[in-house]
Amino acid sequence: MQVMVGQAEDALVITVLESRLDAAVAISFKDIVRDVTIPDGMRVILDLKQVEFLDSSGLGAIVGVMKLLGPERPLEIAALSPPVRKLFRLTRMDTVFRLHDHAPPAQEIRAAE
Repeated sequence: MQVMVGQAEDALVITVLESRLDAAVAISFKDIVRDVTIPDGMRVILDLKQVEFLDSSGLGAIVGVMKLLGPERPLEIAALSPPVRKLFRLTRMDTVFRLHDHAPPAQEIRAAE
């Protein structure tokens, strides 16, 4: 599981560099995100533009990250592909997360695996 971490104004942007976020990578995804988020209250935007497939384990991992960050650090989701957007709509996660059509431009801080 590879991600790129960047900073855009008031947000930490985590870009998933994989086409699938599923049971095979869900645990490593949560571990990586836990390791790269900084405890300064900055909101976190998860950029899923490269993710074409998301299963229930992947969705559970995203919800787990939201819970890990807590209510003071909102997790926002950006750049959903049509199949992933459909899953968010069907599971009503589109009412839980703030969704953006695109992630803001971010200056890369580091890549993580």
